Amino acid sequence: MNARASGNHPLPPEIVRSLRCSVCSDPVGSSERTVRCERGHSFDVAKQGYVNLLHARVPAGTADTAPMVAARVDLLSSGAYRPLADALAKVASEHVQDGLIIDAGAGTGYYLAHVLDAVPAAYGLALDVSAVALRRAARAHARAGAAVWNLWEPWPVAGSSASLILNVFAPRNAAQFHRVLTADGLLVVATPNPGHLRELGDLVISVDGAKDARLEETLGERFARVDRLEVTQRVTLSAAQIRQVVEMGPSAHHLHRDGRRERLDAITGPADVTTSFGVALYRPVP
Repeated sequence: MNARASGNHPLPPEIVRSLRCSVCSDPVGSSERTVRCERGHSFDVAKQGYVNLLHARVPAGTADTAPMVAARVDLLSSGAYRPLADALAKVASEHVQDGLIIDAGAGTGYYLAHVLDAVPAAYGLALDVSAVALRRAARAHARAGAAVWNLWEPWPVAGSSASLILNVFAPRNAAQFHRVLTADGLLVVATPNPGHLRELGDLVISVDGAKDARLEETLGERFARVDRLEVTQRVTLSAAQIRQVVEMGPSAHHLHRDGRRERLDAITGPADVTTSFGVALYRPVP
């Protein structure tokens, strides 16, 4: 990848134009370190390049923590989930030529950066509730910006502004997906399949077999599914990677139960595991 940002990373102007004030919904402009609307509501841009548009503290246990983000960075950097990133990039390159790509629940921006590499005329907005994760996402790509936001709330983003919305293992707000996408835009949702990491047993949260049906129920009134891809492989994970894959996700909140931390720490050698994801493509219904 050749378009990654480094050092201080101000919000790209294309991103600023797509944002809206989270207090009054007016358009915003930016100076070097501030995003502000004409009514005077202002939001500081952190030195890492993201803007926090939230008005309240994030409830404990909601956002990814620093240890979870560190584990995710290490695991993704190893290439263990690279096939999923490549699949998302291929979908984007086949369906999008330019415009705004929003990664809803972007985390560190790993998948968004791959997609932006595949669509050189596009720019990206990473939305996530974790400021710790967005410190990474804001610097993941030169054509990306990042904003802290709760995806369950109405998004501080202009309507009909996005050519593509990515949603990778993240909350799905169908109403906001539909409002923000252009009429011919594409929603791409990646979810773990039943059997993902099954070899790790209860060290990871199992995937409900009805997950795909629930996804259709959540999106069905506003979106029509047009395709679905499977990304499944067997990989050998080192002991360190096994710890990372457990500690980077929601399972990290439950390691204190039933001796799971002790069993995880007792793993000293590699293991062959299954990684399995579904990638569903949707078009908005008028």
